[in-house]
Amino acid sequence: MAEPATSERLGDEPVTPQVASAERVYTGRVWNVQRDVVRYAGDELVREYVAHPGAAAVVALDVEDRIIVIQQYRHPIRHRDWEIPAGLLDVEGEPPLETAKRELAEEVDLVAERWDPLVSIFTTPGGNDEVVHLFLARGLSAAAEVHARGEEEADIRVEWIALADVVDAVIAGRFRNGILATGALAAAEVLRRERAAG
Repeated sequence: MAEPATSERLGDEPVTPQVASAERVYTGRVWNVQRDVVRYAGDELVREYVAHPGAAAVVALDVEDRIIVIQQYRHPIRHRDWEIPAGLLDVEGEPPLETAKRELAEEVDLVAERWDPLVSIFTTPGGNDEVVHLFLARGLSAAAEVHARGEEEADIRVEWIALADVVDAVIAGRFRNGILATGALAAAEVLRRERAAG
């Protein structure tokens, strides 16, 4: 019998298959649709996916173990879902951490003294190539300026919610945003480990 796998022995593995052809079938305002013909495992596969620039997101945690969440309209799902501050990596050469700092200021008018990498995730690996880099921000204070908001952000709702309550809402299915869920669960585990270590 094979030895059971452990997390130390497993990890996502990059693969560089032979791409027989690549075609952009749609160019959009934010992202594009790509069609690739790929030779993989003896087969020739046609795969269409959204080519995405990636994003950065922030779990902003205050001294009372609350995180800031925002609610805004998302047309593809026809919901005003709860999210954490996040934004596209759409500034040429800007590292994900700087994007996270910019988004925290632009979306909820906050800055942070301490920034720690939390996790990076593939959001929908069968349908797009998006990678979201999540950061834990602490030592929060008001930003020097308040940003004007338009489009979906025009009626944005901002709430401070106990991290434990956010985790409960994720598990109960009331909060279904994947980036929020990942960020809240990861932040809760980071806090648990920090407190266990003393």
